[in-house]
Amino acid sequence: MLAPEPFFEPRGTPFSEYHRIKALGELGHRVDLVTYPIGRDVALPGLRIFRSLRPPFVRKVRIGPSLTKIALDALMLLTIARRAWSDRYDAIHSHEEMGLVGVWLARALGIPHLYDMHSSLPQQLSNFKYSRSRLLRGLFHWAEHQMVAGSTVVITICQELQDTVVDMGMGERALLIENVMGGDVDEAPSDAVADVRARWAIPADAPMALYTGTFEAYQGLEMLTAAAARLAVTHPALRVLVVGGEPAQVEAARARAQAAGAGATMIFTGQQPAREIPAFVAACDVLVSPRIRGTNTPLKIYSYLRSGKPIVATDLLTHTQVLSSEVARLVPPEAEPFAAAVAGLIDDPGARATLSAAARALAEAKYSRAVYLARTEEACARLMRGRGAGTAGAGVTPAAAVER
Repeated sequence: MLAPEPFFEPRGTPFSEYHRIKALGELGHRVDLVTYPIGRDVALPGLRIFRSLRPPFVRKVRIGPSLTKIALDALMLLTIARRAWSDRYDAIHSHEEMGLVGVWLARALGIPHLYDMHSSLPQQLSNFKYSRSRLLRGLFHWAEHQMVAGSTVVITICQELQDTVVDMGMGERALLIENVMGGDVDEAPSDAVADVRARWAIPADAPMALYTGTFEAYQGLEMLTAAAARLAVTHPALRVLVVGGEPAQVEAARARAQAAGAGATMIFTGQQPAREIPAFVAACDVLVSPRIRGTNTPLKIYSYLRSGKPIVATDLLTHTQVLSSEVARLVPPEAEPFAAAVAGLIDDPGARATLSAAARALAEAKYSRAVYLARTEEACARLMRGRGAGTAGAGVTPAAAVER
């Protein structure tokens, strides 16, 4: 499995890779993961991790396109080459931009390729405001088409990406497997609900809204801050606990909150271990997802649905391809309606209970782990059926491959 990310770190794609590997292990596969030299090792059945060389002075990788990722990807190629000539694999399973390498390598070796499509590469340029270059956008479109067209199976993680592959005319190779496990991990949390509130000086009877996630611009933290400033006036006892962010991002966000009049309302914890997040969720009254752009469903939404807590989210495709007004409060991506939705749920315990029950029912019916495993098994079956096309070249094998 080729994964051009820091693995493992508690953020979107690494979470998805973690659960994909865990499912493959449960289905009887062995996975050799080639990834960046950044992140912590995890122990999963059937998993071996091979890390690339580290460029000088590189200790972190920010989310989205960057020059740092180009350097890391180049060094990954060396590790991929070593693995390709050191072992025998049945297939290559690639994530993100490494799909291009995976397709070419699988073709050379005569084995099938699975592309794990977490996002649309051209759309990343817009989401992260990386570049407006038409040439670069055209290059990303070309690369994405190559990765989809050259794959035996394409896993899509949301309906928008599934539609993207269908619009390419290659829907027959796409399989929608939503990240229903979200940001869950198997380690037991060390904090209880009371510990969370005590640690952050939140009274036991104070209403609390919770945000968890990164501090990238598309996440809508500035809009959430403006909403918190309104709630500071109408609901002064309310606390908005914000979990995530790099130290510099947290300091900047805290300063914005202070300037907006929400300094006492918003509490910033910085990044917390993934295993502690369920305790934070259990401690709150309302969960918020203020994302203002993008189309991929946030991983946390699936965990939120199972949590027994009501959700307030923006009324955008990123949320509405999973959420509806029956299971969440959906509002325009603006501070005033967002604040009003949070306040409305804080003031109405009955509405909170109704939404939470509907959300749990939806999660059990459509977004269960059993469904996730069944679809992963189907993807593997489709992939292995693709071996007949060129197994003569399968004597050597790729760096990121599922091995039986």
